[in-house]
Amino acid sequence: MTELSAKRPQEFSRDKEAPKDADHRSHVRYQTYAKVKFRGIMEQESLLKDISVTGCRVECTSLADIQIGSGYTLEVIPEAGSQIGRFDLEVKAVWISMAGYSGDVGFTITASPKGKLFQRYVDYLSWKGSHH
Repeated sequence: MTELSAKRPQEFSRDKEAPKDADHRSHVRYQTYAKVKFRGIMEQESLLKDISVTGCRVECTSLADIQIGSGYTLEVIPEAGSQIGRFDLEVKAVWISMAGYSGDVGFTITASPKGKLFQRYVDYLSWKGSHH
């Protein structure tokens, strides 16, 4: 396996960098502690740090070959408290932020084969955020 593949920071266009704030987002991102697996890329679980109906951010602490603009399948393992089963998300990498051998990857969600589970999870996180 290779490290997360990323352009050098000076090669990023402004809209491809990791967002510094959420002011420009059209959908609210919800914080989560769900786990994810990249199907066919790495067996170790990564951490889903936030999610919305259009995108998500994953913290990868192991080595993987992630390319900006490429599509991937994420198996999402929701927080146990949600009582929601695993579901897949088809995603496309839009930015990568490196820190040594780990990094955050921003994805656009392109499809959710089990859309009802995905929507229930986003709804759960919205509820959880408003009650805690």
